[in-house]
Amino acid sequence: MGEEAAGKPPVVILREETNVTSGTAVQEKLIAAARVFADLLRPTYGPRGLDKMMYKTDGTTAVTNDGAKIVSELMVKHPAGKMFVAMAESQENSCGDGVTGTLLLCAELLLEAGRLLQKGLHPLTVIEGYNQANAIALDTISNLATTCSTKELRQVAMTALTGKGAEGASEHLSEIIVEALQTVNADPDYVTMHKVNSGGLFDSKILHGIVVRRRVLLDALPSKISDAKVATINGDLAPRKQIRTAEIEIEEASQLDAFLAAEEAAIISLANTLLSSGANVFLCTGTVNKGLLHHLMRAGCFVAGEFDDSELRNASLATGSRIIEHLNDLLPEDIGTAGRLITERKTSTDQVEDIIRLEQCPSPGVVTCEVGGANHLAAEEAIRALHDSLRATGLAMRTDRLVVGGGATHMACALAIREAAEREAGRNRLAMDAFARALEIVPSTLALNSGADALDMVLELRAAHRNGNARAGIKSDGTVGDTGATEAAATLESAISAATETCASMLRIDQVVSARGD
Repeated sequence: MGEEAAGKPPVVILREETNVTSGTAVQEKLIAAARVFADLLRPTYGPRGLDKMMYKTDGTTAVTNDGAKIVSELMVKHPAGKMFVAMAESQENSCGDGVTGTLLLCAELLLEAGRLLQKGLHPLTVIEGYNQANAIALDTISNLATTCSTKELRQVAMTALTGKGAEGASEHLSEIIVEALQTVNADPDYVTMHKVNSGGLFDSKILHGIVVRRRVLLDALPSKISDAKVATINGDLAPRKQIRTAEIEIEEASQLDAFLAAEEAAIISLANTLLSSGANVFLCTGTVNKGLLHHLMRAGCFVAGEFDDSELRNASLATGSRIIEHLNDLLPEDIGTAGRLITERKTSTDQVEDIIRLEQCPSPGVVTCEVGGANHLAAEEAIRALHDSLRATGLAMRTDRLVVGGGATHMACALAIREAAEREAGRNRLAMDAFARALEIVPSTLALNSGADALDMVLELRAAHRNGNARAGIKSDGTVGDTGATEAAATLESAISAATETCASMLRIDQVVSARGD
């Protein structure tokens, strides 16, 4: 007789509303989440991918086909969906490109794994086969990788821009991207963006310096200074303030005059100290004393305050100046140089509309891409595309390893995995074959979005690679041939590894305990 029949209450560990899912239903849930992500992102992939309009909860709108942007805007609740979001963020942070391809590959790996699990394979057997296939794919990419020249770097930049809103001006923008990265030693963090809000993308240009939106303190300040000598100050541009509170008793008017004269003398002394350094442009993060401002203005200097820390750092890197903390420590060797300073003054509004430019810096550590475009949404999408292209091209410059895009490298990896699977005797060869089929989702999606028959194009591409045409991929018109697309080998390696690891993590889950009851 059981405990319940004997009158003893059952042992309750979980709350009543807790839902426990076990067995094959767990994989079905995970695969369903993967299918939703894949169906959402598949139409955006490739040169013929279309855009999504994201209408946010705060009423703002974004139009994009950037996988990282779409995923970041989704309010994902499903735990498997959150794993996809984390994978997308990791790929975006490490490479700046390839997010959509990574998500599509991971989803396809899960779908293929689901079919194998239905045939009776153990999840760990599938994971073992996937890891073997991943290692073969990475070796294949390493063997196919080539070194890069300036022309090929432009091709990498154009490939990253293809299919985005900035594609129409990709040739012009790719030259800007490569020049900017060569100036700052291939570090995209030192390339800033400035939206011009006029003209078109072909009016975009690179600025060897910085652009800052700040209110100009006085109309009488010079609007243009050639051969600018720049001082960067972290703090207030004002005489040192007393820390202690003190009261001064004044018995005669002459004492008040002497006190005011001493204060004025301190300001004049500080102004002379600043001018003796040779600087004629003063930028600071704090406020500017009005008396000191007028003295410097009469000497023909430009003064701006309330810079952000990042803006002051960029000004320092662009001009070669050293950021100082105390005004009396300013020396001639702390001064940086810019070819010219220009200010653009706009009508006073609630927003800061004045623009301060430091241009033609001789050896800038920071450069600025001025992005043209009268349409606000189009300019925002162009800036997102430029950011992705900068990161992808910068990665290619630092690693000096390139592979062919357009699904060509994916197909080469798939064929190498199939050949290796033929030599395997165990069940994990089935998982390796499944991995090879999953890799073909990339050329399949490219063909599908181009309006071609996906199956026919994949079979034709497979035959082309078997016949020795290693550069064959899916072109923008849906046919098979040399696409001209190029990407950093590290981007593809990161994408395949991230997709494999995320898929393996999901396949290890055999039970889902939900406290919410869903």
